[in-house]
Amino acid sequence: MIINISDIEILSELTEQIQSLGYHYAVVPVDQISDSATLEFFKTAWEAKECCFEKSNDMDYFKYLPTNSIIRDLNMLRESGICTSDNEAFDLTAFGRLEREKREFLENNLNINIMNQKNLEYLKDQLKYTGFGETFDQDLKEKMLKGETEFKLMKEGVYGTDSMSAVLNFKKSDQSDLYFFNSYHVNLKKEDSEEALEQTFYINSNSSSITLKEAYNLMEGRSINKDLKTKEGEVYNSWIKMDFKEVDDNNGNFKLNHYHQNYGYDLEASLAKYSIKELETPKYKDDLLSSLKKGNLQSVTFVVAGVESKMYIEANPQFKTVNVYDANLQRINHRESKEEKQGVAKEKDKSQKQDSDDEPSQSEKNSNNRKKKISKSI
Repeated sequence: MIINISDIEILSELTEQIQSLGYHYAVVPVDQISDSATLEFFKTAWEAKECCFEKSNDMDYFKYLPTNSIIRDLNMLRESGICTSDNEAFDLTAFGRLEREKREFLENNLNINIMNQKNLEYLKDQLKYTGFGETFDQDLKEKMLKGETEFKLMKEGVYGTDSMSAVLNFKKSDQSDLYFFNSYHVNLKKEDSEEALEQTFYINSNSSSITLKEAYNLMEGRSINKDLKTKEGEVYNSWIKMDFKEVDDNNGNFKLNHYHQNYGYDLEASLAKYSIKELETPKYKDDLLSSLKKGNLQSVTFVVAGVESKMYIEANPQFKTVNVYDANLQRINHRESKEEKQGVAKEKDKSQKQDSDDEPSQSEKNSNNRKKKISKSI
């Protein structure tokens, strides 16, 4: 639709008034200027199409446009800042199309930027709540801007005398430009060991992912407690412990043994068997239970005969108890040691029985004495 640019106000007022009366289509010449005198309006597309067919010939060609699109293009022209006081021809339809494409492009870019920002914030929250803190914010943003299919981030730290490093794995979705934090691979080097332990931990979309501290506790041989979900989405509670004797051939990970809620381990009941001072205060008790469920080796105060002593404890769901260590971290209620002692006792009883079997019975002794007496009398 070609117009005289100075007619913008007249055409806007006319078209809006005609549309309010129920006329939703306008017939315009393709190569000639349209003005208020030459525009024809119709209520239906069929009527406008019939008019175009009747008016078109070898010299002139007509087309029909929705009145709302004409109003929209005129408004965009008014808002564009283009000078409309000059008396010159202006292709309103072409201008409207280009302006819409430009606005759509800018809107798409804005949406992409908003989506990328939300993606960045989501990943930052994931890292924070998985125990990696907020140190990756800038690195994460730079990696995402590069647009690579996947990328990695590194973290190194020290837990006591143990050194621990983690490689965090990120990958872009096949269906969108969104990135996802998929897993992290841990390398733990203990001070008293020449070989390092390695394990890959996978990230879940819910809160059941294993945190970095929990990963360390598992690799230290302790147990953690998590709320997990079945494939059907049902939530259940379970204790998890790493089995260093069994390795998955597919990914090289140590097997994770699960002791479900039906296994019957009651941490609070196990703690109640000991005289622990922190259990007397509800706040300290809740903190202690929470710490043990995260797999921590927790400092507590034992009270025996009125005497307080510092001890360390950890949850042991496998044997439905808690492990207790002295101030020097020496195990003092080692179940295996008890079993060994029981085994030694059994062996001792067996040995004593064998020895008693080898000794002559009282009747045999009496018989021998009689034989001796007989031999002497002879």
